[in-house]
Amino acid sequence: MENQLKNDFEKIVKTSGFSKKDVEIKENFLNKFIASGFPNRNLENWKFSDISQIIKKNIGDLDFYNDYSTPNKIDSSIFVNGLEHNKIVFINGRIEKIEFNYEEDEKIEIIDELEFKNNINQENSLINLNNAFTNKYYKIVIKEGYFLKKPLIIYHTTNKNLKYKNVNLRLDFLLEKNSCLKLVDISNDEAEKNFINILYNFELGKDSILKNYKVDKKENSNVKYSFNNINQDVNSVSETFILSAGSNFIKNEINCNLNGKYSSAFINGIFSLRNKRHHEIRTCINHLIDNTKSYQLIKSVLENDSKSVYQGKIFVDSIAQKTDGYQLSKAILLSENAEFNAKPELEIYADDVKCSHGSASGNLNQDSIFYLMSRGLNYKQSKELLINGFLLDVVEKITDSEVRNLIKNLIGFKE
Repeated sequence: MENQLKNDFEKIVKTSGFSKKDVEIKENFLNKFIASGFPNRNLENWKFSDISQIIKKNIGDLDFYNDYSTPNKIDSSIFVNGLEHNKIVFINGRIEKIEFNYEEDEKIEIIDELEFKNNINQENSLINLNNAFTNKYYKIVIKEGYFLKKPLIIYHTTNKNLKYKNVNLRLDFLLEKNSCLKLVDISNDEAEKNFINILYNFELGKDSILKNYKVDKKENSNVKYSFNNINQDVNSVSETFILSAGSNFIKNEINCNLNGKYSSAFINGIFSLRNKRHHEIRTCINHLIDNTKSYQLIKSVLENDSKSVYQGKIFVDSIAQKTDGYQLSKAILLSENAEFNAKPELEIYADDVKCSHGSASGNLNQDSIFYLMSRGLNYKQSKELLINGFLLDVVEKITDSEVRNLIKNLIGFKE
């Protein structure tokens, strides 16, 4: 694989126009990735999801070179109807459209990053891979005091021309003081058997608000990894919702640094899996100063031979007094072959804190099903109603009503 990586890297260098400095930086990340390779079970953070074996089993050999010189045709049928929104469209890893038609031009700045910047302090081989092979990336700045009038939907799409490829995407977001961004990520894959590696970096200024909703619903055979790095200043709020359902494998990682007093982070997620799907959410909320808050709720409904994993860590620094941290995971297993793994962690170095975690799993309550059937529902309807209520508890925590209704429609929940 080392020769393949180096050869594909040389192809990218020849066609990208990177500066000599950028090539040296990116080559350093390439060498770091070559030294460590894809993560495997030897790493604690990957003990439940050996992506090295998952890629080998489901994809085989990967091609790391992608030609981004030819534009792809946008199929407008992928766009969400009934909701006015701004758009960024990725097709096969290439940005085909950036459109902020509903916003004031002077309040949004889109910077085509000509110089590579590494501002994520993580020992992570997949971030190294992303840094090495990302062709180009954009930084989107929301100016001070500006709340976007409409949500931004990022469409992550692929077509059937893509196969056995590694695709690396990156976007940076800067929310200046007292600004707000509502961001919806929607995956829509026609391609099969690719490894897609997505990196977002968010910088939240004082009093800013980030609402990020991720929807992976359409079934496909791709392997995916998504890493969100969030740095928060004083009194900022981040809200993240994840629907994890469609891809063959996906791991969503969220690393959130609460750097400013009175900053808070909320993470809610749903696994809705069947047909041997294997999905994971891993979070690390770092309370680095006093008077910060975090809340996490993850629920799973697992059918057939599916598997979900939730690893949630709350870290509290010694100076982070009056921290309030909470996490809870619950799972319903609809098959004896379904598997749910939870690894909650509390690492606390302060004494004046309120932190807790919990985890539970089990089958549907048969007494509840019997009760609903006694009221006129059949077994299938009773089962659906109980599952619906179990998961809607998470969806209802979405604070934006428009996006909440959109996600309910995308999921197909019945009320």
